[in-house]
Amino acid sequence: MPNKTAVATDNAPKAVGPYAQAHWAGDLLYLSGQIGLDPTTGKLVGADVTAQTHQIMAHLSAVLAAAGLELGDLVKTTIFLTDMADFAVVNQCYGDYFKEDPTLPARACVEVAALPLGALVEIEGVAMR
Repeated sequence: MPNKTAVATDNAPKAVGPYAQAHWAGDLLYLSGQIGLDPTTGKLVGADVTAQTHQIMAHLSAVLAAAGLELGDLVKTTIFLTDMADFAVVNQCYGDYFKEDPTLPARACVEVAALPLGALVEIEGVAMR
């Protein structure tokens, strides 16, 4: 069984439950879902999906940096939306972070009934060193 190690940073919100911000399993880093919380206040950064998506990408970048990685090391992400009508806006925001090769990482997007703390979007990922 691969060695597992938790990753944490103060530059992203602390977990709102009994889980790590990310966890190494061999050469793969599994990033827990992030929502658009201000790491200082613990409140959502805005009521719109654009602000929340950009905040989430900042959190993912911070957690990756704490593990010695960057967004380009992501191999898979999953986006959870409370309203699929927000897909185009989230897609545009998300794409701003992957301009070098917009086909990477692999991705899925699903609509869900609700997200923690009333968030409109959540993104989780897997990265490889």
